[in-house]
Amino acid sequence: FFYNWDLDDDLTSLTWSSLMCFSIFSFLFLPFTLCISCQGWGRWKNSEYLQFISILEETKTNHTPANKVRSLCYDFDFASWPSDFSWTEVSSPKLSKGGVSLLKPEPRLRGAADSVLNSVRTLPCHIISFLIAHSFGRRMLYPGSVGLLQKAMRPMLQQGQARLIEEFDGQRNKLVACDGNNIDTMFVDRRRDGGQNGQTLVNVCSGYSVLGWNHPGFGGSTGVPFPQNEANAMDVVIQFAIHKLGFQLTDIVIYAWSIGGFTATWAVMSYPEIQSIVLDASFDDLLPLALKVMPDSWRPLVQHTVRQYMNLNNAEQLLKYQGPVLLIRRTRDEIITTTGPEDIMSNRGNNLLLKLLQFRWYPKIMTDEGVRVVRQWLGASSHLEEMSVYSGYEVDDDWCTSVLQSYQADRDVLFPWSVGEDMTVEGRRQLALFLARKYMQNFDTTHCTPLPATEFHSPWRL
Repeated sequence: FFYNWDLDDDLTSLTWSSLMCFSIFSFLFLPFTLCISCQGWGRWKNSEYLQFISILEETKTNHTPANKVRSLCYDFDFASWPSDFSWTEVSSPKLSKGGVSLLKPEPRLRGAADSVLNSVRTLPCHIISFLIAHSFGRRMLYPGSVGLLQKAMRPMLQQGQARLIEEFDGQRNKLVACDGNNIDTMFVDRRRDGGQNGQTLVNVCSGYSVLGWNHPGFGGSTGVPFPQNEANAMDVVIQFAIHKLGFQLTDIVIYAWSIGGFTATWAVMSYPEIQSIVLDASFDDLLPLALKVMPDSWRPLVQHTVRQYMNLNNAEQLLKYQGPVLLIRRTRDEIITTTGPEDIMSNRGNNLLLKLLQFRWYPKIMTDEGVRVVRQWLGASSHLEEMSVYSGYEVDDDWCTSVLQSYQADRDVLFPWSVGEDMTVEGRRQLALFLARKYMQNFDTTHCTPLPATEFHSPWRL
């Protein structure tokens, strides 16, 4: 067929269309362009801003303490800060390319043909799990990484940071982990005060030297808080404490609240020389808590998603640590209970204690009878009832201490101990309750209440 193309008409139409598009573009973007240009012009003519840029560039080139102090006289985005410490300063890039080591779920043994068929059959489940974990799953687990919530909380966080710097001489530092994430930290040095506590580095307690840090995706830290990124961040924080701040591993106490128990237990598992660990309002395993908030019909999908992408296996990691441990249980905790705050036996901190006593430390004491009396003590709804259970079994603290000290002096062996193997049922009951009370401290409050300094204690040592 034939088509009569009028070149003049088409060019006219094209010209008017182009003109209209250009007009709309100019109307929408010209004000924005003008604002940016005016801002740039204003900064270029501002001598104070030019001085700031000069100091910042000099600090990036020559990152001395004096230059950092000069740069901190200005308030600017943390993303533009020069890094104060990088994992490359103490580790080989080749060795740490894949990140630090994590405990992995044990794979099920299958034949080659079965493995291929199973992979094909479970592919939809893998895809859905990936989408869940990287969308609402991560945000439910780490709400602090949600941008909208961060924006709402930013003024309060900035006020708190300013107070730490002004009143406690806090030092904000930017660390670079092996995955490239920037980790936002705050250090308060109490070593100059002359007290013994100041020589110990803890996370959040007055009187001690303190090094706090934000999870990836929280505050000024970049990245997303998946387990691998979390462990990478914890690793560079420890390396910073050792190589930059000058602490020994034996001078470090790890304190963690709630979901921070994962990185805390990873730290003591990976650095067994760490002095001790305090876990506040934490849990043994994420899976039971995840199943609580999801429909029962989703159970297989939730199990797969947690184990593959969010495997916060606190108890499994803590079982590999030989040092002192203190667990703080919130008696009205509404977050880490699988039924509700009124059911204290559904608090997953109980499971963490039982697993430690039974499978790590004292398996001969924690027989069925030992587990029964400890569960009875854990079920006490008040301090008075707790003491009633303790005195009801006539626990002799001095006798329990002497038995454990004698065993330790004769053998000086690593855990698990075989103490209680040739003991009467009454003796094992006493020891089980004595040990439970030493390793767990109750705090009558809800999950998010800040822990007062008076409630922080060093873990029990024999």
